[in-house]
Amino acid sequence: EVQLVESGGGLVQAGGSLRLSCAASGFTFDDYAIGWFRQAPGKEREGVSCISSSDGSTRYVHSVKGRFTISSDNAKNTVYLQMNSLKPGDTAVYYCAATVLVCSWYQGAYDYWGQGTQVTVSS
Repeated sequence: EVQLVESGGGLVQAGGSLRLSCAASGFTFDDYAIGWFRQAPGKEREGVSCISSSDGSTRYVHSVKGRFTISSDNAKNTVYLQMNSLKPGDTAVYYCAATVLVCSWYQGAYDYWGQGTQVTVSS
């Protein structure tokens, strides 16, 4: 059974940090790219960051560049999203997703999705 399980969300003050984890199972992790997406209340889900498990290449949406860092521990089949200098605008449910294709902001390219973890940044 394919599973993506996010963890690490919570409530943090502006300027604080959180580290999200996405634990994957049930598929060949090295063959997939893992993306992080988020959905704020009343807004569409958007791509935040992505990492290719095969070569470690990464991409970030402009709004998080310099603040968020994505990384992968292939031995643990886990992808992390280190979020620093958090802003109230980062408040959202964060999802990880897996695609057998290269990193993409196109959500239809992703085969598997986690259930999401809530991140709330207070001002």
